[in-house]
Amino acid sequence: MDDTEIRERFAEAVGILKELYPDAVCSLVYEGDPWRLLVMARLSAQCTDARVNIVSEELFAAYPDAESMANGDIGDIERIVRPCGLYRVKAKDIKAISEEIVGRFGGKVPDTMEELLSLPGVGRKIANLILGDVFNVPGVVTDTHCIRICGRLGAYDESMKTPATAEKIIEKLVDPCEQTAFCHRLVLFGRDVCTARAPRCGECRLSVVCAHNKAAQNAGTICASDAECT
Repeated sequence: MDDTEIRERFAEAVGILKELYPDAVCSLVYEGDPWRLLVMARLSAQCTDARVNIVSEELFAAYPDAESMANGDIGDIERIVRPCGLYRVKAKDIKAISEEIVGRFGGKVPDTMEELLSLPGVGRKIANLILGDVFNVPGVVTDTHCIRICGRLGAYDESMKTPATAEKIIEKLVDPCEQTAFCHRLVLFGRDVCTARAPRCGECRLSVVCAHNKAAQNAGTICASDAECT
């Protein structure tokens, strides 16, 4: 598949997903607070957004802002975030992030990639989420749904597991103005249809532009089986 065809496929995929999920927003319920989104994004590593949303209710009731968390008891923070997994590291990071926000950035979440990456536990995935949702700066959030689905669409080999490489490829295929919403839509689509183990290929609106589905059809296999799509 040449670059032009891949770009056309992705442009069509963007349009289809926009029809399916016209009002796609971040699954993390952060109530418009950039600091809360930053904290929740760190908690979401290897944890579902649904669980993070639940845990964050108690967390933000106890620590409603960066200053209170910066001064918070690490043991209590660990207790609250324990259901999110990796709780000691995550508690340490969100407390340290809050200290940095208060001490270095005057209580405000920074708006550049370089500054965001300087915060404890913050990588490009989280930084792009903050930049896109808070500051309207284009970026690709390469979570597991994004990497998996874009691989199936033909952006790269489906064995791709490297977020940084996937990000560089996808950002060339999707118009900057669509990137943030596209990634949010991929999360919803990945949960509803294009799941990791049992994708519902027979009901998939993206099947018309899906390289994985086309390959399965050419091979005479049934794409919807777990064995062929994992």
